[in-house]
Amino acid sequence: MAAGQPVDRIPAPHIEYAQLAPTLIVVGAAVLGVLVEAFVPRKSRYYVQVFLAVAALASAFAAVVGLAAGGYGSDKAHIAAMGAVAVDGPALFLQGIILLSAVVAVFTFAERRLDPAAHGNRVDSFAAQAASVPGSESEKAAVKAGFTTTEVFPLALFAVSGMLVFPAANDLLTLFVALEVFSLPLYLLCAVARRQRLMSQEAAVKYFLLGAFSSAFLLFGIALVYGYAGSVSYAAIADVVDGTVTKIDPALADTMGNDAPLLIGGALILMGLLFKVGAVPFHMWTPDVYQGAPTPVTGFMAAATKVAAFGALLRLLYVVLPGLRWDWRPVMWGVAILTMLAGAVIAVTQTDVKRLLAYSSIAHAGFILAGVIATSAEGVKSVLFYLGAYSFVTIGAFAVVTLVRDAGGEATHLSKWAGLGRRSPLTAAVFAVFLLAFAGIPLTSGFAGKFAVFKAAAEGGAGVLVVVGVISSAIAAFFYIRVIVLMFFSEPKADGPTVAVPSPLTMTTIAVGVAVTLVLGVAPQYFLDLAGQASTFVR
Repeated sequence: MAAGQPVDRIPAPHIEYAQLAPTLIVVGAAVLGVLVEAFVPRKSRYYVQVFLAVAALASAFAAVVGLAAGGYGSDKAHIAAMGAVAVDGPALFLQGIILLSAVVAVFTFAERRLDPAAHGNRVDSFAAQAASVPGSESEKAAVKAGFTTTEVFPLALFAVSGMLVFPAANDLLTLFVALEVFSLPLYLLCAVARRQRLMSQEAAVKYFLLGAFSSAFLLFGIALVYGYAGSVSYAAIADVVDGTVTKIDPALADTMGNDAPLLIGGALILMGLLFKVGAVPFHMWTPDVYQGAPTPVTGFMAAATKVAAFGALLRLLYVVLPGLRWDWRPVMWGVAILTMLAGAVIAVTQTDVKRLLAYSSIAHAGFILAGVIATSAEGVKSVLFYLGAYSFVTIGAFAVVTLVRDAGGEATHLSKWAGLGRRSPLTAAVFAVFLLAFAGIPLTSGFAGKFAVFKAAAEGGAGVLVVVGVISSAIAAFFYIRVIVLMFFSEPKADGPTVAVPSPLTMTTIAVGVAVTLVLGVAPQYFLDLAGQASTFVR
């Protein structure tokens, strides 16, 4: 550099901290949770961690409401954090759903019951000492002492922080980082079940290995798309795809005339997102992981992860790749049809409640994809509404599963649920409400959600998907009603399971699930209008 030549200054990053407040609050609480594990006495950690997690999630939700009330969900929507994060209607709506789902999920995490093996101490659903070998003397000593793995609360907060960024990510690198931030804690959470620890650890290994493959596909797709467009920004990629870019980097002149990197890269990114959604044929991890993971974690994953993944999928297809809709729509048609039919048909053969709900989750992913394929504002509105309705029903259903127990822990085999309606009528009735919502019976949130996505799909020219969706719903209704018949019209077994008395925390989770199911089923219009107001993406 010549003497006297001015030095170029590196501009300081411009971060809109107020608009990123929901995520920052949750991340800050997660870091504090780690410090709690280091400095707070063991006997007090549980209470501190529960309070910290619930307070952080509630504060973050209040921040989301404040941003929406301030107009950031509509006319003030813009791109924050130097183009990395979108603050708009869909992002705020989905962040609100994720935070509310996380609050009620944390209540199930915090549920503690008396355990004779722990000398009368109250224990939760998680391993007494996660680092101990299953069946070892150290594990037995930890169980006897009544230890609990309170690290699950900061892990859940780290996962939520990634989920908040995932549907709001406005460039491909932010998308990938958010994916890893919420995936890694979930791998750990799946492995720390108190009962059937080997099955739990097997589920975590399967989830980790398949999740690593999906992340690799996503990252390879990002590299190809970057090579095509010369940018990881959603807006810049969309301009190149649409052909509206005016200034072309000479190094990319040849690449931009070849659509192969774009099509292959886009397909690989979609594969990574469809894995998180649980769509066929990327669903193989779902039943094993849902069955093996601690049931509170299963409910949390089934609800919040699906919301975050569908939000990211919507933004990718509607903001980045609308110019390629005639390329990706046929593929998504096939995925949606396979997902609806496979989820419904295979669920009929299941004999385990958690596996049945896993295949039900797969079928619901197909129903939601029908709304995604609509490629319209109505489609976005229907998907947002469906995700909100589905989340609370799912967490409520898994909360009920945690209550039905035998000597070995949760009684998840369907044969053990025979006569549950006579042994515990209220528990069976609540579970029946959730099953009817999954089936899409009128006056439940499931019916309103399915009607919304099918209507949007039909208006978007996907009438065949609606027909397949109705057939799949009819098949699904069979196995939902079969469980209801089993609970109310079968004789209870003498050695059947008992129903644990829930604490106020689990009662709150179940009550919220039932209330949302009935309110969104009886009077859905206000919430549909709210989703409609939040259906515009910012670029």
